[in-house]
Amino acid sequence: MRIATWNVNSITARLPRLLAWLESTGTDVLCVQETKTTAEGFPAAELSELGYESAVHATGRWNGVALISRVGLEDVVKGLPGDPAYDGVEEPRAISATCGPVRLWSVYVPNGREVDHAHYAYKLQWFEALKAAVAGDAKGSRPFAVLGDYNVAPTDDDVWDPSLFVGATHVTPAERAALADLRGTGLSDIVPRPLKYDHPYTYWDYRQLCFPKNKGMRIDLVYGNEPFAKAVTDSYVDREERKGKGASDHAPVVVDLEL
Repeated sequence: MRIATWNVNSITARLPRLLAWLESTGTDVLCVQETKTTAEGFPAAELSELGYESAVHATGRWNGVALISRVGLEDVVKGLPGDPAYDGVEEPRAISATCGPVRLWSVYVPNGREVDHAHYAYKLQWFEALKAAVAGDAKGSRPFAVLGDYNVAPTDDDVWDPSLFVGATHVTPAERAALADLRGTGLSDIVPRPLKYDHPYTYWDYRQLCFPKNKGMRIDLVYGNEPFAKAVTDSYVDREERKGKGASDHAPVVVDLEL
């Protein structure tokens, strides 16, 4: 079974590439973030022509998540129990479903913006809600994983130059502690194996030639419970999909399992 996560940075803008990628990779389930479309505007019909069902949680603002599956979508849950609101709005940042033998979450963790910003406090509150939502499944016997754009680099090795991020979000002790607390529910970090580069980054800014210079971060993560981790046979970042015109600023992270 092949499962992937991808922040597409607008599914409308990325649709031709997305459809071609699904066909060429044979992905069974794709967790999508930053759809930037409404549920009604989501390209469910185009995906259905390839044999995929879609579950979408989106409002058309600068977020939105989805699960795309050709092995079934059952028991879909949109949002988190006790989902915190930002500026009075509960943003569509999490969706879960059972896809064949696995239970999956697609998550888009708030960015945080700046350490002294209200969005940073919201980010930490959101992590607490996520931890509470997944704790039961994380300890269960069914393969289970939380995939998505976490907007946190777990360690300094996951940032191309840690000295440039001192005092910035994505690397603060509080954010990394939130990740550690999430892992503490019974999840482990399924780290992609290095291919061309030593560090398997997943995000590169569009500016300043960051991708050609490999000035990236690993913020798109796969956190799986023990049954999920034991089934993993391979994992990698598909850097090729970050290349060329019309690419997202994130690359897909792919995990293969023997189930």
